[in-house]
Amino acid sequence: MPRTVFATALCALLIGPAALAAAVDAERAAEPAPGDWPAHGRSYAEQRHSPLDAVNRDTVERLGLAWSFELPTRRGQEATPIVVDGVLYVTGSWSMVFALDAATGALKWQYDPGVPRRTGSKACCDAVNRGVAVWQGQVFVGTLDGRLVALDAADGSVNWSQQTVPTDQAYTITGAPRVVKDRVIIGNGGGEYGVRGYVSAYDVATGDLAWRFHTVPGNPDAGFESDAMARAANTWSGEWWRLGGGGTVWDSMAYDPELDLLYVGVGNGSPWQREMRSPGGGDNLFLSSIVALRPDTGAYVWHYQTTPADTWDYTATQHMILADLEIEGRTRKVIMQAPKNGFFYVLDRETGAFISAEPFVNVTWASHVDPETGRPVEAEPVYVDGQPVPTAPSPLGAHNWMPMAWNPDAGLVYIPAMDAPFTHASAAADPDLDDPLWRTGTDFAAAATPLFIAPAVEEALAETLVSAHLLAWDPVAQKAAWRVQHAHPWNGGVLSTAGGLVFQGDATGHFSAYDANSGRLMWQRPANTGVVAAPMTYAIDGRQFVAVLAGWGGSMALNGGRLNDTVKGGANGRLLVYALDEAGEPPPGVVMAEMPQPPRNTALDDDIRAGFGHYARSCSVCHGMNVAGGGVIPDLRYLSREKHAIFDRIVYDGVLTEAGMPGFSHRLTPEQVEQIRAYVIYEANREWRRRDDSGWWRAVKNTASRATAWALLQLQ
Repeated sequence: MPRTVFATALCALLIGPAALAAAVDAERAAEPAPGDWPAHGRSYAEQRHSPLDAVNRDTVERLGLAWSFELPTRRGQEATPIVVDGVLYVTGSWSMVFALDAATGALKWQYDPGVPRRTGSKACCDAVNRGVAVWQGQVFVGTLDGRLVALDAADGSVNWSQQTVPTDQAYTITGAPRVVKDRVIIGNGGGEYGVRGYVSAYDVATGDLAWRFHTVPGNPDAGFESDAMARAANTWSGEWWRLGGGGTVWDSMAYDPELDLLYVGVGNGSPWQREMRSPGGGDNLFLSSIVALRPDTGAYVWHYQTTPADTWDYTATQHMILADLEIEGRTRKVIMQAPKNGFFYVLDRETGAFISAEPFVNVTWASHVDPETGRPVEAEPVYVDGQPVPTAPSPLGAHNWMPMAWNPDAGLVYIPAMDAPFTHASAAADPDLDDPLWRTGTDFAAAATPLFIAPAVEEALAETLVSAHLLAWDPVAQKAAWRVQHAHPWNGGVLSTAGGLVFQGDATGHFSAYDANSGRLMWQRPANTGVVAAPMTYAIDGRQFVAVLAGWGGSMALNGGRLNDTVKGGANGRLLVYALDEAGEPPPGVVMAEMPQPPRNTALDDDIRAGFGHYARSCSVCHGMNVAGGGVIPDLRYLSREKHAIFDRIVYDGVLTEAGMPGFSHRLTPEQVEQIRAYVIYEANREWRRRDDSGWWRAVKNTASRATAWALLQLQ
């Protein structure tokens, strides 16, 4: 046993577990004390509803900033803090961990796992981390480079560390671990990079691997790890294992101690296009599924597949909530999920039986979910002879990773919902197995705003097609109760409280409270940076605090293009903690630097067109569609003349690989790199002219209807 683990165990024997730092056990995780937040979703059921009510409809206007803590990085911040026994544990980007005094914000300790910055090129959706798990004196964190680390909760020293993924493949960890029955449960990401997904359990004391459940089958010639994998193999065809398969368990989990069932959400296929990974058809289990396992052994119990044979990146890794609902005169133990595909699901959590599903945003890929079979009825056509097809929701989903919340008093689930389309088109050839970057099999050029398009049309496409809202959803009646429209589609997770309030941050840098029954805005304060993380609340000595981690980032921040021009970004992450009768000010935001005048656009139109295609397929997922960055990594429209002079060394040779910008010599020629630069210069000059424009195009843009924008999109 490692020294620090032994010392922790000895301390528990001598002075009792109540005196331990982070003394969380099964009882505390299942039924937290009112003032605690000891687990990722507050409890095993992941409801994210607090019984605290000192901050309520009548008092919320007195809520002010009690203290803040600035994190040392400017990448996305997605963690939910854990608070136990007066200590707050939170992670930042690059998997850093901080322990703070929950009453004052004083730093107790911090831990930096030293993730190499080049790992960022393996992360589809920013160098983020969604938090820790705490259990009996230890703090557990998954690192971006695939380690699971156990820290001493008292001082942050390392008890043990396990490499949970192969280092020669593009696996990452961004999700928060969970601890169930002395097992630390951790998944991984990498579905866009050709990996094979799985979820693992490690012994909390020793770090030894206890079990592993693969979510897609491997090469049949090598044998199957379980009967579940043998069964799943019957739903695949071709040589899917050569392409990885996908199915990563990169975020959501929940646990029912009464049923002794661990629920994991499974991600998309790799590649996205089903005809590439499984050319003979099949449902491709267990992609885009909720899977119930035994936490002691990892044994399969049941599954429900939300999107059979997924081809749109419709993961089922979104937040899952356990609750008891009165349905048709009887109490049902249910699991609820609003995955990317746009349908809100209510399932029997004991058996996985389908109860109901209805669309909660605009859905075009399927007409409905068949109530008899529980299967979606796909709309025609999914593809037309390989031609681009606008589809809703987009791969960013009707609901992404941002946690929703359940209010048992109001009987409502509060969802950070998005309403947006995406133009799907198959890539011209099968994914290159030697290419370490995205292997989606999707042509991103088809989804970008067309080249040489008029500014008014570009703005109409960007803003009239995409919307988002905080949605209050009745899971029994399967209909909306109310919604609050947001200015940007990428907004924060949600907290519900017994004070009759729903808290959420947004991309434009505000933190707000709404009436849980009506959606009326009750309170709002500036965060001075975009908020994507979920708030939480806790109490110290009877005083209620509300906390949120602010810091713009994530996949929309990387690839959202011009949609991100209105967000608050670029600032260091900061933890903001509010209490009644306080009046602190949050740290300031970042003033955008002046745009340097770009080089003259001297390239031929054919080179710009070629550069547009190469950029869309190789660069847009990080630097934004149509060269419109989102405030997380460099906006290429702002490149200095010095950077333009070494553009080939950066993009082709990879001189900034250690900083997270890989070279592309494996997939681009020097001529193609120069064509990308020509396209970047073209877009930079368009932006330069736009800023000098009289604004006539804004007036035209504002007359564009949603129907007109849809028609334009389909004519691309």
